[in-house]
Amino acid sequence: MKFSLLSSVKFWVVALLFMMNRGLAVAGNPSPPTAASITAQTTAFFQKFVNKEGKVNYAAIQRNPDQLNELLGSIAQFEVDKAEMADQYAFYLNAYNVLVIGEIVASYPLTSVQEMPGFFNKTRLNVAGEQLTLDQIETDKLRKIYDDPRLHFALVCGTNSCPRLSRTAYVGKQLFVQLNEQAKFALLDPNYVQVDETSKMVKLPEIFKWYEADFSTSGKTGVMYVNQFRKENRLPTWFSVEYYPYNWSLNDQK
Repeated sequence: MKFSLLSSVKFWVVALLFMMNRGLAVAGNPSPPTAASITAQTTAFFQKFVNKEGKVNYAAIQRNPDQLNELLGSIAQFEVDKAEMADQYAFYLNAYNVLVIGEIVASYPLTSVQEMPGFFNKTRLNVAGEQLTLDQIETDKLRKIYDDPRLHFALVCGTNSCPRLSRTAYVGKQLFVQLNEQAKFALLDPNYVQVDETSKMVKLPEIFKWYEADFSTSGKTGVMYVNQFRKENRLPTWFSVEYYPYNWSLNDQK
């Protein structure tokens, strides 16, 4: 009887130690974030710090950076290779927009991203276990893979010439609709696509010039591309086209 009781005690002690050690291991090595969890984090972050005009409250983020830091940590730890293709596309769009904000906050106050040398092509950021520049995310992880010019209306590089930053994160299953809506919103904005009836001229943002090859993959460029998203109030195709200068000032709520 004594032997049986002692054995029972030893068993439960060993079992308890095993469960404690397992709990410590799990706590020390949390599961990597999922596409859904990063999407939820990103939307919550944007809802708090981005207004309806797409302007960012950089000062408020700098005062209270916890939400940003947690999101940057999730972006760094995400196992992108295990995600569905659409979720990968959405991940890199969201990651780009969040990382832009993170870098601006780190150098804030400033009036333009041009005040940060190497902002696009030299500063390496931790993205799903890789060290990538913003240009590498845009080109290698997005443009080269998806051949989708709509992404140019989704990527927001912290300037006033960029399209409005959406307050809702991109989601793999909803991505086609979201990108269409984002493109439509930008291309119907009279400040983004400017029409001068007097001189019979359409003024387009310079991205149509810089990324003309991207837009041509859709079979349409310039005014013809824009008109795909303007079922009403279409642009006259006989108007001349000009590209207005890029405004590099910060998309700051301040």
